[in-house]
Amino acid sequence: MSNSVESDVPPLIYLFGTLGCHLCEEAEIIIAACRHKQTNIKNIDIAEHEQWQDAYAIRIPVLYHPESEKELGWPFTQEQVQEFIDTLV
Repeated sequence: MSNSVESDVPPLIYLFGTLGCHLCEEAEIIIAACRHKQTNIKNIDIAEHEQWQDAYAIRIPVLYHPESEKELGWPFTQEQVQEFIDTLV
């Protein structure tokens, strides 16, 4: 169980993608529709990070929570993204 200080900090969630990825653009639209103030989504261009490029090149877009190592891979719906976020807040 987390303490109240931890629960006040929005979870950091990475959106792994890359420039020119039309699926990543679709994912951003879906994520924007369900985001709320309790999340911190950071776009990560995997082309700039070799370790993530190796792991995610054929899987993007992927939502990733580094603290728990939970992932939500494409394809996903708005409902699935909201459930993913809700499990982290």
